[in-house]
Amino acid sequence: MDLAFTPEEQQFREDIRTWVRANLPTDISHKVHNALRLSRDDLQRWGKILGKKGWLGHAWPKSFGGPGWNSIQKHLFEEECALAGAPRVLPFGPVMVAPVIMAFGTPEQQQRFLPGIASGEVWWSQGYSEPGAGSDLASVKTKAERQGNKYIVNGQKAWTTLGQYGEWIFCLVRTGNEGKPQTGISFLLIDMKSPGVTVRPVVLLDGEAEVNEVFFDNVEVPVENLIGEENKGWTYAKHLLSHERTNIADVNRTKRELERLKRVARAEGVYNDVRFRDEIAKLEVDVVALEMLVLRVLAAEKSGKNSLDIAGLLKIRGSEIQQRYSELMMLAAGPYALPLIQEAMEAGWQGDYPGAAAWCAPLASSYFNLRKTTIYGGSNEVQRTIVAQTVLG
Repeated sequence: MDLAFTPEEQQFREDIRTWVRANLPTDISHKVHNALRLSRDDLQRWGKILGKKGWLGHAWPKSFGGPGWNSIQKHLFEEECALAGAPRVLPFGPVMVAPVIMAFGTPEQQQRFLPGIASGEVWWSQGYSEPGAGSDLASVKTKAERQGNKYIVNGQKAWTTLGQYGEWIFCLVRTGNEGKPQTGISFLLIDMKSPGVTVRPVVLLDGEAEVNEVFFDNVEVPVENLIGEENKGWTYAKHLLSHERTNIADVNRTKRELERLKRVARAEGVYNDVRFRDEIAKLEVDVVALEMLVLRVLAAEKSGKNSLDIAGLLKIRGSEIQQRYSELMMLAAGPYALPLIQEAMEAGWQGDYPGAAAWCAPLASSYFNLRKTTIYGGSNEVQRTIVAQTVLG
């Protein structure tokens, strides 16, 4: 395995870096580097900039309007965007549902839905989890009954990230009850403007409403919005989750946040503390190991070999590392990181706390927010069982 980049790949990196620097709005990169609140406009503005270039679907093949990059090029693109302070591309449209539509959708569905995803114009949400179906996703109860040329959908989805902005939502719905629970699930695309769809934001500790409950009350959905075959949605869901779990690992964002941790530690005067710096060093070793694992997979793909199916393993290590760097930032700032004052966070300042500085304001919010990473996308406990069964045998 050769982990060195070729001269052509290095030139590709430089080209990406030059373009991102020239096109990434400075107000957005400032917010990202300092973990300040990103608005819907911020997220969609960057998405549309990428969409205009044809890079929002940077992992898409040319046949569907993507750049057709290989795995190494995709990695370099993601790394340069992260290091420059670009927001992470919202995955629900281009990273999650689009590959499902490409692989299992009809030509008519591909022509209808993919252009809006590629341009960044249409905001997609994910309707998987329910109050009684999270890690045990096969227990979904949201029901879709077919009546002629439409489905009637009733039920509830939970933890729908940024669902308050959603225009379309892809859902796992129950269309059958015979056999194993997995065999009665279908994959349905639902217009969130349809009568009977209600979104209820869930306000978190930091005052944000990042997650939402979505209710379906006799929502009519055309049959042509069914992806693939009825009762075969579990197959499509697994295809999607492999993309989600790799995305959660997000080693490129972690490398950027490692540098932020060092800046916070220096600013707070703890970087020269040997024990604290030891913790940073141990974290950095784990980040490098995670990156090597990612590059190992990429090298296998580049050479045409079947890469090890380690999406779950990447998710486990990546999510745990994200929690660790947020913990170390909190420790570096000490008590100044604790208060959650929304106005102070918006202003980039902590308020009436002598000695507190701008970088302290978002630390508690980031810490609490990253508690979820070991749960969503399939809890790490479940992922360890999957890795043990599929990888270790």
